[in-house]
Amino acid sequence: MATETSAGRLLEQSRSRPQAPAYFVKTQGQWRPTTWSEYARQVMVVSRALVALGLKPGEATANLGFNRPEWTTFDLATSLAGGIPVGIYTTSSAPEVSFILHHARARIALVEDLSQWRKLNEERERLPLLEKVVLMKGAELPDDLEAGEITPISWETLLEAGREIPQEVVLERLSRLKSEDVATLIYTSGTTGPPKAVMLTHQNLTWTAKTALTDLLSITADDSLLSYLPLSHIAEKMFTIHGSVAAGYAIYFAQAPTSIADDLREVQPTLIFGVPRVWERLYSAVKSRLSTTTGAKARLLGGAMAVTRRAVAASCRGEKPPLLTALGYRLAQRLILQRIKPLLGLGRARICASGAAPISKEILVFFSGLDILIHEVYGQSEGCGPTTFNSPGATRLGTVGPAVPGVDVRIAEDGEVLVRGPNVFPGYFEDPGATAETLVEGWLHSGDLGALSEDGYLTITGRKKELLITSGGKNISPNNIETALKDQELISEAVVIGDGRRYLTALLVVQPEAVRQRFGEIEDLRQRPDLREAFQEAVDTVNARLARVQTVRKFQLLDEPFSVETGELTATLKLKRRVVEEKFSDLIEAMYRED
Repeated sequence: MATETSAGRLLEQSRSRPQAPAYFVKTQGQWRPTTWSEYARQVMVVSRALVALGLKPGEATANLGFNRPEWTTFDLATSLAGGIPVGIYTTSSAPEVSFILHHARARIALVEDLSQWRKLNEERERLPLLEKVVLMKGAELPDDLEAGEITPISWETLLEAGREIPQEVVLERLSRLKSEDVATLIYTSGTTGPPKAVMLTHQNLTWTAKTALTDLLSITADDSLLSYLPLSHIAEKMFTIHGSVAAGYAIYFAQAPTSIADDLREVQPTLIFGVPRVWERLYSAVKSRLSTTTGAKARLLGGAMAVTRRAVAASCRGEKPPLLTALGYRLAQRLILQRIKPLLGLGRARICASGAAPISKEILVFFSGLDILIHEVYGQSEGCGPTTFNSPGATRLGTVGPAVPGVDVRIAEDGEVLVRGPNVFPGYFEDPGATAETLVEGWLHSGDLGALSEDGYLTITGRKKELLITSGGKNISPNNIETALKDQELISEAVVIGDGRRYLTALLVVQPEAVRQRFGEIEDLRQRPDLREAFQEAVDTVNARLARVQTVRKFQLLDEPFSVETGELTATLKLKRRVVEEKFSDLIEAMYRED
């Protein structure tokens, strides 16, 4: 029996549903489909070309660009030829790109455009193994190359390269793949050091896509997804590539990172995955817009959201709402919600998911009042994405859900979340030391702290490595405190400080729209005592719910948001705590000098 692979599933979709749409791209103002049979043909052509360029079974290729058909085609084509596709974040610096290419020993790389090609070209002396660089469709070739510079080839040239390679060559390579063979490398985002390469096998990917995603969520070929998050991240790759070929649903490729809101409104996908910062931004925008509603309209909206929350809460428990609640919910749908949701691009949304970092329960409750139920999921690259999932009819807001079927989750004596199952990776590429630390007797040591309810719902309470130990010896997880601070209307970001200190302090990034609505335009945050008093009230509100040792004694305000470009966030929008503490060390020290 042949090993099940995502490349093989693609070929099966092309045989069973040849004329159904596999993906859509917007060109000349219209979303134009590509069928499964055409998609499979494109992958086959690129796979033959990779063989012609010298790709051998077990060798890696690299992919550096925004979500486009060329990205997924190149990825699947690499797998079809027996290779190992590797994604690189577009926000990576030239040295970071060079590290991954060299570490993976990639000889062939696909890049989106000249700006990404320049990163490779800049590091060419440190990339002796790199032989071919391919530009995605439509990218211009560089003019006047100097001696020694990397000469890229066009996408069209790549397609021509494999004409002499018979299709049977790649099919034979596909037939030789084993379930335990490495299928891809996922490079971690490196919050505390150089990224590690997570090896995922064909079994990891195909089992997770089928059992922990499409079967669990009842996803079918009638669903659709807007692909916009980095495909280098396991979650987006699972939804866009592996889930799609498993269930047969269509992918819409976002036009650009800046067009996502417009694309959502046009496409109205049924499946939406977002990291917490995506939902936080949407929450701030919607809440700001709704705050302008007054009088009778405001009372009508408030009533509609209240009854909808009650109806959604019943559905989360797998129950039918009481008769009056059901009637009120249907009325709210007809009069209000059916108008609001399409404006957000969520008019047809069936599954909305959030993962990769904690999300505030307040945001989840708010959206449930708009009949938008966000299912929180928990996992990591080492677990191939989902480990626990709040699925339809079995959702508990504030938790990350129960373990997906076939996966075991338990809590170690020190509170660490341990995972075992077919989704768990075999180890880190060329890093036996890190592998031995993370995989112990078949259990993945996640590095996350958590608690399990009696009926198996997992709550994440913090990161083991991010525990703050005060000078008084108290262990404090900053995550929940930061999440509570970000729930306050004026606060966009929060970083709690206190490791080795007598008490906790915080850096607070202002929410600009909320501040403008309340105080008008402000040039200097430090010149407005009334603004600082408002933030003190917000901090006091959070402190009132915390144990004394967890309270934030002092804070500093920041008016510039954290970003990938300025270095405070990883490519997956996770906080680089060490970078923040170093960058704002003067402000932090000032809070501890003013005793």
